[in-house]
Amino acid sequence: MLTDRRPILLANARVVDPSRDFDGPGDVLIADGTIRDSKRGIGAAGVPEGTDIINCAGKIVAPGLIDMRAFVGEPGASHRETFASASQAAAAGGITTIICQPDTSPVIDNSATVDFVLRRARDTAIVNIHPMAALTKGLGGQEMTEIGLLKAAGAVAFTDGDKSVTNAQVMRRALTYARDFDALIVHHTEDPDLVGEGVMNEGEFAARLGLAGIPNAAEAVMLERDMRLVALTGGRYHAASLSSLESLEILKRARDAGLYVSASVSINHVTLNENDIGPYRTFLKLSPPLRTEEDRLALVAALASGLVDVVMSDHNPQDVEVKRLPFAEAAAGAVGLQTMLPAALRLIHNGEMDFKTLIRAMSTRPAELLGLPGGSLRAGSPADVVVIDPDTPWVLDPADLKSQCKNTPFDEARFSGRVVRTIVGGRTVYEHV
Repeated sequence: MLTDRRPILLANARVVDPSRDFDGPGDVLIADGTIRDSKRGIGAAGVPEGTDIINCAGKIVAPGLIDMRAFVGEPGASHRETFASASQAAAAGGITTIICQPDTSPVIDNSATVDFVLRRARDTAIVNIHPMAALTKGLGGQEMTEIGLLKAAGAVAFTDGDKSVTNAQVMRRALTYARDFDALIVHHTEDPDLVGEGVMNEGEFAARLGLAGIPNAAEAVMLERDMRLVALTGGRYHAASLSSLESLEILKRARDAGLYVSASVSINHVTLNENDIGPYRTFLKLSPPLRTEEDRLALVAALASGLVDVVMSDHNPQDVEVKRLPFAEAAAGAVGLQTMLPAALRLIHNGEMDFKTLIRAMSTRPAELLGLPGGSLRAGSPADVVVIDPDTPWVLDPADLKSQCKNTPFDEARFSGRVVRTIVGGRTVYEHV
């Protein structure tokens, strides 16, 4: 639902704003699409005439979430997801900005396609959408794209989606070229030769299920190579989706050496592990695969310490035809826009993280890395805001998902806490009733 842009006062809230290192009681005043003020006692001091005053009754008010990795099917695969359906799902999940991936048809590897995505999203979506552009032409891994032109056209970063650039010379050139444009390279770290025929985490559980495994080394080898290339070039680098303890050790060494590197984890890898696959549940077949509980705990600790910067949804809608197959043949991927925040609240209820750390990883830090204006409730920031009830218990019914595909790993999961209101540019685009 889109409502008018009357001034809004979110009163009596618990304001969580990592950009100011703040978590405490306060009010947030929104007018003309921007945050006017965010502090205690705004309501008592008087607000503009006609202001819509919403009593939050202690609910959390935070900057809207920025999802740094989501596949949207336009152009070319609108049967899987459209900007309209993805944005409805995002709004219901408290996400005010989606960063869409370039592995569409045609690939987002030229200025015209970037322009198409921006115009199409502006016309049909109710949240902000920014594209990442391809790192190599046609995602072929051989020839670099025109990073400068694509950035000027509106691409916020460069990636080959869920493909790794295996040619080290191409990756070196891309990092060097991107450095000159202060462009961020986002890389999926998996050596395809080591992945081979693997379909889940290599280990005892895969052996019991009779499935070919993917070793942690498939990720670690590619990440280690990339760290060497970053040291060589001085480029800005972001690991798209880390999943294992070994990778975190490599990342920490690179950080300690002063390299400009950052990393994301998907919500699936910090809330689920390989055992959740159970009796061949294909909705939990992901790339990279779910790892052990030891890996999951290490990822959560890395997130809490700030070693890992970002939590993203890794939203990847797949239809029934490619998911309801034997596990080894099913497509990888899960939807996640609507469930990212409710799943993440488990980390808070388990005592593994506090709200400030979580919102930093899901909003403030992605905004900083991508050079976007959100992620903050400071006066003058865009009025992209989420209101969260952290404690309401509920059970996920996949039929309630607004995505076109329903391949969620959280089918019938029990959650505590949900989004009650999402505001984009000063307009309420979602309200839970």
